[in-house]
Amino acid sequence: MARKKKMSTGKKVGITALAAVIVIGGVAGYATLGKKSTTSNVLNEYLPVDMTTQDLSQMTDSYAFEVAANVQQGLLSRTSSGAPKAGLAKSWSHSKDGLTWTFHLRKGLKWSNGDPLTASDFVYAWQRTVNPKTASQYAYIYSGIKNADAINSGKDKDLSSLGIKAKNKTTLVVTLEHPMPQFQNLMAFPVFIAQDKKFESSLGSKVGT
Repeated sequence: MARKKKMSTGKKVGITALAAVIVIGGVAGYATLGKKSTTSNVLNEYLPVDMTTQDLSQMTDSYAFEVAANVQQGLLSRTSSGAPKAGLAKSWSHSKDGLTWTFHLRKGLKWSNGDPLTASDFVYAWQRTVNPKTASQYAYIYSGIKNADAINSGKDKDLSSLGIKAKNKTTLVVTLEHPMPQFQNLMAFPVFIAQDKKFESSLGSKVGT
């Protein structure tokens, strides 16, 4: 019967040292990678699936929403504790009955291509999302905003009847059908972010691809 050869102490020490080098090298490499991503202006995110879309009216998955929330901003944003704070709107207020909300945008806002970002871009985005032709799976989240359900169901063909109006370039007025306790938090959700009509109108179905 063949006997197993005992590994010499020297070999054991050598293998242990090699394993330590591999582990330490891996940790050091990971640390270096981390340093590279935190000492520049680039945010590296790794998604476990292929990107679906960045069309704000069409996205449905959490990864698309995560990317959108990292590169764009809504009327409001959120603090680290989840409370609403100023976003593209520098200030906002609501009527005593909670049905009319007024947002005042920061002046000089621009899209990345240089187009001015105005209150009308929010009007366009909201109307596009509730439009049944868009077939947005998140249009239901607009329920409670004046005429949103009627427009999305096809009963109301007039998109301009949606409860959102651009009073001027920096003032936006939103009208609700009933008080919505969640309304402020929704204003930070990507589905309510503005869209650049001038840019998107020529893209058709390629928006966000």
